[in-house]
Amino acid sequence: MKRAPGSTSLLVVLLVGVGAVSWWFQLRPPLQVDSARLMALPVSLGSWDAIDVPLEQSVESILRADANLQRAYVHRLGTVVFLYVGYYGTERGGRPEHTPEVCFHSQGWDITERRTLLVDAGSNAPGSSGREDGSRSFRVSEFVVEQQGERHLVEFWYRSHRSTGMLGPFDQALDRLLGRLLDGRSDGSLVRISTPIHDGDLVEARSFLLQFAAIVDEELDRHWPLEVAAGR
Repeated sequence: MKRAPGSTSLLVVLLVGVGAVSWWFQLRPPLQVDSARLMALPVSLGSWDAIDVPLEQSVESILRADANLQRAYVHRLGTVVFLYVGYYGTERGGRPEHTPEVCFHSQGWDITERRTLLVDAGSNAPGSSGREDGSRSFRVSEFVVEQQGERHLVEFWYRSHRSTGMLGPFDQALDRLLGRLLDGRSDGSLVRISTPIHDGDLVEARSFLLQFAAIVDEELDRHWPLEVAAGR
């Protein structure tokens, strides 16, 4: 069967275009991460005040992130939310190397429940979905984890400089591709928050986490790390 001349020409143009884009990426100078903005994330967020909880060096070497931020935020009513942000720049591939599921299992925690939730995020959340009432939302994954009778509620999501509320490898890969093509960067991060479940009150724990998720994601948008070409 003969190929139509027009389709052959289109195929050649596409191949040349892909090659040109790949060549352009190879010639671009590497991007270096400036994580100062992330580390300047406020320690006071609304009714929450935080203390830094440094990671052990052995854990940092396993995570291999460009920047790690871990804090314990305490609400005025006494509830504690633990925040972890692992940032991976464009040169590191933009995608965290360890998922929460793997990490919890490796530390002896059982995942007893899991679901996907929507967080009301305000009007400025990047990549969040709009609704008829003008509010915005983004998705999070939720785990209930248990170890020796202790239960914690966990919510996590992935975000980049252009989008938030990503849950899996496919939407992360698409976001990195679009970011590389449109903005020249394909960085990303894992955002994880958790809180103990006291007296089995899952509803109360979830209420605090959803409120905190909306606040911290908006602040992360304002404090997203910079990436600059090496040598500048």
